[in-house]
Amino acid sequence: MSAKLRYIWWTILLVALAFFSFLMIRLSLPYTALRSDIDFLKSKQGVYYIPYWRVSFFTHVFTSCLVLLAGFTQFNGWILRRYPRVHRVMGYVYVLTVVFVTGPAALVMGFYANGGLPARTSFVLLASLWITFTTLAWWFAVRKRFLLHGAFLYRSYALTLSALTLRSYTFLLQWFQAPVHPRDIYIVTAWLSWVPNLLVAEWLIQYRGVGKMLRAGRRRPSQTSPKR
Repeated sequence: MSAKLRYIWWTILLVALAFFSFLMIRLSLPYTALRSDIDFLKSKQGVYYIPYWRVSFFTHVFTSCLVLLAGFTQFNGWILRRYPRVHRVMGYVYVLTVVFVTGPAALVMGFYANGGLPARTSFVLLASLWITFTTLAWWFAVRKRFLLHGAFLYRSYALTLSALTLRSYTFLLQWFQAPVHPRDIYIVTAWLSWVPNLLVAEWLIQYRGVGKMLRAGRRRPSQTSPKR
């Protein structure tokens, strides 16, 4: 990919992320009132009284945009080359927030998700994989195994983007007034929000830049083995 096309691609991604982050902030602002009768919370009256669920919900809502923006900086080669300290600091922000704040909050919420067992299974699995992939990305970075670090960061951020895809699919189904029961919408979007994201990440890892570097790294020892 030429430098010009790469620049255009990153500009499109940045604009898209900024747009959806703006929408998320706009959706999150009403919750600053900390009331139980706002939007999504109207469907959670049965669990709103539980203190740890309530704390988990507001924690997840108010930290989601931070995670999205911090994670995005990890894929910008220009920042990595010109401002490596910013890359590292934002990486720590991303990891610490996902592993110790937003991820656990999402896991708690997953056990009480609308849509019954199918949706709850999806969200609990999503949160568990999110925390696991992010932890592994940090683990390999600390050990300077940067190719594996990059692979797991791809997986982690693919799951981070489920916050956007979930709202996008829900919006589209409501916009087109799909003749689907609300419970079925919860179940479908619960799985659709992150499974395709993870499949795309795996494709990028295996067949694009990260995958090529990983395969080259596996071949290198045999290619450079000493002659007898």
